[in-house]
Amino acid sequence: MLTFRVLLPAALLLAVYCAGWHIVTAQAVPDTTEKARKFVAAHEAKLRPLEIAAGLAWWEANTTGSEEAYAKKEAAQNKIDATLADANAFKELKAIHEKKKEIKDATIARCIDVLYLTYLEKQVDPKLLQQMVAKANAVEKAFNVFRAKVDGKEMADSEVRKVLKESKDSARRQAVWEAAKEVGKVVEADLKELVKLRNEAAKQLGFKNFHQMMLTLNEQNTADLMKLFDELDALTREPFTAAKAEIDQKLATNCGVKVEDLRPWHYHDPFFQESPNVFAGSLDAPYAKADILKLCREFYQGIGLPIDDVLARSDLYEKKGKSPHAFCTDIDRDGDVRVLANIVANEYWMGTMLHELGHAVYSSKNIPSTLPYTLRGEAHILATEGVAMMFERFSKSRRFLTKMGVNVEDQDFDATAAKMLRNQLLIFSRWCQVMLRFEKAMYENPDQDLNKLWWDLVEKYQQVKRPTGRNSPDYGSKIHVVSAPVYYHNYMMGQLFASQVHHTITREVLKEDDPDKAIYVGNKDVGQFMKKRVFEPGKMLPWNELTKYATGKELEAKAFAQDFRGK
Repeated sequence: MLTFRVLLPAALLLAVYCAGWHIVTAQAVPDTTEKARKFVAAHEAKLRPLEIAAGLAWWEANTTGSEEAYAKKEAAQNKIDATLADANAFKELKAIHEKKKEIKDATIARCIDVLYLTYLEKQVDPKLLQQMVAKANAVEKAFNVFRAKVDGKEMADSEVRKVLKESKDSARRQAVWEAAKEVGKVVEADLKELVKLRNEAAKQLGFKNFHQMMLTLNEQNTADLMKLFDELDALTREPFTAAKAEIDQKLATNCGVKVEDLRPWHYHDPFFQESPNVFAGSLDAPYAKADILKLCREFYQGIGLPIDDVLARSDLYEKKGKSPHAFCTDIDRDGDVRVLANIVANEYWMGTMLHELGHAVYSSKNIPSTLPYTLRGEAHILATEGVAMMFERFSKSRRFLTKMGVNVEDQDFDATAAKMLRNQLLIFSRWCQVMLRFEKAMYENPDQDLNKLWWDLVEKYQQVKRPTGRNSPDYGSKIHVVSAPVYYHNYMMGQLFASQVHHTITREVLKEDDPDKAIYVGNKDVGQFMKKRVFEPGKMLPWNELTKYATGKELEAKAFAQDFRGK
C-alpha cells in the first residue's frame, strides 16, 4: 500500500483501496455452505457429550430405579434442552435453513434439515421445558417401580403375563388384569398435566397441539397418516373379525364362559395387542430348554451382523427396581449399544430379543462413522421398528428353529405358528388404530372423558367389550402414552416396512418366490443387503426415500396384506 501511495494520485488510490477492501471482505464472509458446516460442527461439539451423559444416566435409571439415577437423568435432559433452546443458536440455524438451497454439500444440507426440526421443538419457555421433563420423569419412574399386587403379593410383569396366558379361572384372570391396570390410577393426574404442558409447548411454536407438532418434527403429517390408517382399517377389518371369532370361541371354551361374556382379561396380554395362543401347538415348548441368548448370538453372527459386544454391555434379566419392559439404546452413536430385557424361556422373549437386537444392528454398529454425528442414526423410528419386527417374526418359524438346531417335536407347531403370525399382524394392526386415534383425540381435547374415549376405541377397533361399569384410566397403563408420545403409529408403519424389505430380500437376495419360506439363517448376503440398502444411509435419507432406496417403492400396504392373507 505504501508503494501505491507514492505512485498513484489520491483519488485513484482511494478507489483501489476501497475496491481492494471490498474484495477482501467478500472473501472473508463465509458462504451459506461454510456457515452450515460450522454450525453443524459447533452443534456436535456441544451436544455430543451431553447426549452421552444423558444416555448413561437414562440407562442407570432404568436398570436400577434409584432416586439418584432418576435425578441425574432429569438433570442431563435439562442440559440438552437448554442447549437446544438457545434462541441465538436457533436464529442462526433458521437463517441458514431459509437459504438451504445455497448449501452445496448435500450431507451438510441434510444435517441442517435434521437440526432445524430438533431445535424447533425446544424453542419454548425454558421453565416449561423443565416442567415437562420433571413430570415425564416422575411418571416414567412410577411406571418402572410399579408392580401389580394381588392378595397382598407383588407380581412381576412376566407373572402377570403367565396368568393371562395360562389360567382358566376367570376370577383370577380378572383380579390380575385389574391389578396390572392400577398403574393407570397412579399416573393419571400427572399424565393429564403432562399432556397439557406438551400442548402448551406446541402452541408456543405455532402448532394446534402436541400431536400435530410431533408428526411435523418427524417429517410426517396428519392428513397422510390418517389416510393410511383409514386404508388399513378397511383392509384389516373383515379378516380381523373372522380371526377374532375363532380366537374368541377357543378362549371361551378354555375358560368355561360364553363368547358374549368374554372381557379384556380373557385375552393373553393386558391390551390384546398380541395373538392369544389358543391353538393345538405350543410355541413355547421349543424354547423351554433353549438358550435364547445363544440362539440370538448365532443367528446374527450367521448373517454377518454379530452382536456379542451388545450382549456384553446389556442387562437382560429381571431384578427389583429395573424397568419391566424391553428396549435397545445407542449411548454414544459410536458403537456403545445396549439392550435392557427381562428374559424368560418362552417364545415371547425369543421374539422380543430378536426384535431388540434388530434395533441393535441398525445402530452406530453398522451406520458408518464417516457420516456426521447428526446423521449417525436410523433414518426414522418406523425404519428401525420395521427392521426389529422383520427379525422378530422368525420366533414363530419351524424352519428358523430347525436351521438353528432347535428340535421342534410338536407336529401342530407349524399350523399354530402360521395362524399366530397371521393373527399377530391383524391384531397388532387393530391395536395400533386404538393408540393412534386415542392420542390424536387426547391432545386435541385433553379435557374430554378419556376413560370413555379409550373404551369406545377399544370396542370399535379391537372388538373387545369394556368391563361393565368400569370407569378407570386404563389408557394410563400403557407406558408409551407417557414416555413415547405420538410414537405408536410408527410401529404399524414399521410392520409395513418390515414386510416390504423382507419381500425384497426374498426376491433379490434369496432368489425365492415365497416370502413365507425365506429364512436368513447362515446367509451373510442378507447382512450385506441390510448394511448397504438400509443401515448405511443413516439419517441421510428421509424415511420414504430410504424405503424406496431399499425396496424400489415408497411405503405401501401391498406386501403387508400379502403376509396376513397368506397369499
